Amino acid sequence: MPKPAATPLPSLSVRIDLDNDDRIGPGKILLLENIREFGSISAAGRAMDMSYKRAWDLVDEINRICRQAAVERQTGGKNGGGAALTPFGISLVARYRKIERDAASAVRKELAALRSDIGKSKKAASR
Repeated sequence: MPKPAATPLPSLSVRIDLDNDDRIGPGKILLLENIREFGSISAAGRAMDMSYKRAWDLVDEINRICRQAAVERQTGGKNGGGAALTPFGISLVARYRKIERDAASAVRKELAALRSDIGKSKKAASR
């Protein structure tokens, strides 16, 4: 008889509060990754069901928060240019993803215990 599929662990979402209202989190990092992949702020925004204005506002916010450019516009080319991550932007994405991996690894046992506790309470409630 096949073994039932294991329930996946709850996931951890990391948001880094730099100060007051300045935050870097999964949405901004995904936008940067999409800019790197697609070479364009508008294409990155479309991939996230986001308007160009919203995507550009987030890029502008990231650049302001970090006090240096994570994204730079590229002019020219047959399609009129695009955007690329700066060396700092590439480093920001890599550092955030490392923090995220390290945090998930550090809490893996607790997430498994949480999943188990929630599973027990669901079974007890259904009785």
